[in-house]
Amino acid sequence: MNCSAEKASRKWAYGAFGRTAAAIVTVAVALLLPGALSEPAWAAKASRSAPWGDLFGIYPPKPRAKVQRAAVPLPRPRPADAPAAVQGRPKAEEAAKETSKETSKEAPKETSKETAKEAGKPGEPAPAPQPPPPSACRLALTDAIAIAPSIPDIRGAGGCGGEDLVRLEAIVLPDKRQVSVKPAAILRCAMASALADWIRNDIAPLAERLGSTVSDLDNFDSFECRGRNRIVGARLSEHGRANAIDIRAIKLANGRSISLTDRTVPRDLREAVLHSACARFSTVLGPGSDWYHEDHIHLDLMERRNNYRICQWDVWDPLPQKAPLLPAARPEEAPPREVAAKPDEDKSGAARPAAEKSSAAPADAKSDPAKPEAEPKPATSKPATKKRRHDRRS
Repeated sequence: MNCSAEKASRKWAYGAFGRTAAAIVTVAVALLLPGALSEPAWAAKASRSAPWGDLFGIYPPKPRAKVQRAAVPLPRPRPADAPAAVQGRPKAEEAAKETSKETSKEAPKETSKETAKEAGKPGEPAPAPQPPPPSACRLALTDAIAIAPSIPDIRGAGGCGGEDLVRLEAIVLPDKRQVSVKPAAILRCAMASALADWIRNDIAPLAERLGSTVSDLDNFDSFECRGRNRIVGARLSEHGRANAIDIRAIKLANGRSISLTDRTVPRDLREAVLHSACARFSTVLGPGSDWYHEDHIHLDLMERRNNYRICQWDVWDPLPQKAPLLPAARPEEAPPREVAAKPDEDKSGAARPAAEKSSAAPADAKSDPAKPEAEPKPATSKPATKKRRHDRRS
């Protein structure tokens, strides 16, 4: 095997490659050597400019910007003529006293005292708002007319409730007697005033004609947040607006109770109550209006278009004491009754003359025992029989 250098260069061509690699390494060293020997500041600056220069380098921190201080306004100096402050007193009390002193100079002493009370101490609840001034109805409904103290307004769901409400406990008659409302009715002031006028001017004179005075008013229902006739989903009743009352009876001082729907009460008395109520209230419902007002009278002041009023109350007559179970007896002077002929009688018309002749015979012939009575002949007609159907298949 020949391993000479000449033949080896022919077999493996590494000589040229080795020379080219050596030349490349020499050029690279020549380019990097001047940069390594340069100043460290320039090297650091060059390394920072490169994107990977901060990976392993440690450099001094950058100086921060100067902090700019904001100008805070200081409070004004205390005037020389101000009173000296007392140690240990809260600032709120001092401010309240200063305010009261300033208002006392402008207003009278009474106003300054009220302002000092309203200021109060810090932490106390705010004073309650003052109620609105009384209405004209409230001023007119005095204790000489009715015992009806005011109550707060009621505000419920769906418009239920009302304003200017009173609790009507009694109605004062002109002679200072009181008509108790049992139980006390919660009504609007206008409705309570109308009810008091009705009792004082209409019912009281009516009771005097009967020889007594009114003592109690039977209140069946007044304010109740519900629909009409207590039907779920119906429109809000006037009872829900505290604008209606249901009355069952009026009691007198002599113990008599006048039920407004009782048929045994004299008709003229009930009609007088009906006419007086329909003249004062916009809605009057009683027996005959519907099935919900058969045992009481409904009164309200509902406002309608064109001042429309409803008065539905039937004054029924009293029922008879004894109900007729059998028809009355036929009078003797009544003409005889005519009975229509039956169709079977037409067929037996031929037998009527013989019967008349037999009835015209003397009584002796009928009662003669020697003559035997004729026996009835057997019927010659055969009873109808059903025909049997023959089997057609046979």
